[in-house]
Amino acid sequence: MGKKRKGLEQELEEDPLAHLFPQKRFYRQRAHANPFSDHSLEYPPSPGEMDWSKHYPAHPTKKVEFADIGCGFGGLLVGLAPLFPQTLMLGMEIRINVTQYVADRIAALRLKSAQAAGSEEGAKSPIVPGGYQNISVVRANAMKFLPNFFEKGQLSKIFFLFPDPHFKARKHKARIISPTLLAEYAYVLRPSGIVYTITDVKALHDWMVHHLSSFPAFERIPDEELTGDPVLEQTRTATEEGKKVERNGGNKFVACYRRKNV
Repeated sequence: MGKKRKGLEQELEEDPLAHLFPQKRFYRQRAHANPFSDHSLEYPPSPGEMDWSKHYPAHPTKKVEFADIGCGFGGLLVGLAPLFPQTLMLGMEIRINVTQYVADRIAALRLKSAQAAGSEEGAKSPIVPGGYQNISVVRANAMKFLPNFFEKGQLSKIFFLFPDPHFKARKHKARIISPTLLAEYAYVLRPSGIVYTITDVKALHDWMVHHLSSFPAFERIPDEELTGDPVLEQTRTATEEGKKVERNGGNKFVACYRRKNV
């Protein structure tokens, strides 16, 4: 019996519901996407016209408060969900296969939670209190359409975790942090809301720090204030990119900014 087969049987023995979860090898896609290309995206004309019911059926009247921009395979969402069970969080990802992976992962987590609850309602429906009902994902280009999804001051946290560094100078305009885009981030972030950035590329870290520090609506949070922040710990450890940097012994450069009341 092959090692791969034996590993699958062992995994199913330890967790009979393991087969519900998506496997990345079936969702392969290029690591990065051009944010200036036409990706045939669907987006609401305004935040009030977005139907969130299919994303958060257990929370029909709540609004999203956390946004993970370029959420990748959804590690941060999954890590934060049980820590803030009453807070709605949204991952925004431009790559179609990766977005589908996150959607399938969340669906599997909800179903597993429902079955683990053991209730009659849980057996019939994946809507169970807690149970990853507070996270979802949309395929979207946040560089173009963020205000289409969120109202002014709606968000309390925005995450930019291991974004594409776009090393070449002519590609710097495609970086997710830029003076023009910071105006939009400030618009959707409420006063005292926090922007979290982390990267393993020092040059990109310096770029983000420079532009965020230069923008009048943001102020950097001193590192000592961030000590013990469970959200920051998840940004370091929960994402697939963060785990890869950890395995390779790389550095993680962090900078967090608070939205001023201006």
